[in-house]
Amino acid sequence: MVSVAQEDWFNEPRLKRVMDLLNGDGGEARVAGGAVRNALMGLPISDVDIATTLLPQDVVARAEDAGLKAVPTGIEHGTVTLVVEGRGFEVTTLRRDVETFGRHAEVAFGTDWRQDAERRDLTMNALYADAEGQVIDLVDGIADVETRTVRFIGEAEDRIREDYLRILRFFRFFAHYGSGRPDASALKAIARTKEGISKLSAERVWQELKKLLAAEDPGRALLWMRTTGVLTLVLPESEKWGIDEVPALVDAGRAFGWKPDPLFRLAGMVPPDSARLSAMAERLRMSKAEAGFFERWAAAPEIADDLAGTALDRMLYRYGPDGILTRLRIKLAIARAKSGGDIDMTAKVARLSELVRRAENWSRPQFPISGADMIALGVTPGPQIGEILGKVEDAWVERNFSGDRDMLLERAKALLAKPD
Repeated sequence: MVSVAQEDWFNEPRLKRVMDLLNGDGGEARVAGGAVRNALMGLPISDVDIATTLLPQDVVARAEDAGLKAVPTGIEHGTVTLVVEGRGFEVTTLRRDVETFGRHAEVAFGTDWRQDAERRDLTMNALYADAEGQVIDLVDGIADVETRTVRFIGEAEDRIREDYLRILRFFRFFAHYGSGRPDASALKAIARTKEGISKLSAERVWQELKKLLAAEDPGRALLWMRTTGVLTLVLPESEKWGIDEVPALVDAGRAFGWKPDPLFRLAGMVPPDSARLSAMAERLRMSKAEAGFFERWAAAPEIADDLAGTALDRMLYRYGPDGILTRLRIKLAIARAKSGGDIDMTAKVARLSELVRRAENWSRPQFPISGADMIALGVTPGPQIGEILGKVEDAWVERNFSGDRDMLLERAKALLAKPD
């Protein structure tokens, strides 16, 4: 018997309170999905989701009677979030699919645990833990957890045609939890159905890509995405640029303690071309911050590995740190992967490592004068203020940010006296 009864997260008082509330008096509740999967894999657990035979309105009623806050986060789909002392638990009524449409499904609430399990996507995501902590496996998911096999429930093609996002979810879960070669039947089904991805919203595709690229090592998943033709569909920019540098980025990240960053990994897979990256950001409906990251990376100049530290400081000031640092880290990762004990390449890695450290620790110098100072010198508000400040700032930067406020004001006065 497999159990999570001794796990700290399962015995957390707030979870116990919700489970006690929903079990009994004709209702049954079980922890479902990711928390059970991660517990069996020895991985950290964040969100704890709960499945129940109770209808959503009954969940709300019980919560209100117990003085708990109930938020109807997806009540039309059977989901209510119960908030206990600041922590939310998603509680979803058991469901069965009445009809599926490739992206959405018409569902009916039910009380059959097997039907609820079989409508889920992957075997490792369809495990339950009852009120006593016993793990209930209705789809042979425990065996797949033990072997780290990512496998669709039932016929892979049927599961995919119910929701084409499951193609990307398959690769995402393989990136995070899979081992060895992906399930052959899943790969064949994906190759047959991949065109259905075109029916998905760009936002859903990008969210799945980001989650996949955040895995500790997404390289194998990306390789199989390319093999099945999925990668070209969702990320055509990568077709000629490729994913060959991803292992180098992952290895360097481990060596230097870089946190897995989806945007950084993606930068290593696509060309630093402003127009193409802008089109990519628009197509995937990236946020302004995400699009800005790629814009700054593309705008950052190439960096010589023997660049002087002071020259790097000036570059960081003019272009901003994230684009420059992204270029440096990619260059360092590639050089490190190619070094292989070669003396010259090892020396290059050392120089780039120093530049990366300098960029990581860089703080933007504060330009000592402002437009208010120009007005105080008698400059009429208007374009001339920006022109004078720009010239003074350029000279200040070229002198490696040397010169105090008084010196810079004297420089501004001289330019005003002889603007040409």
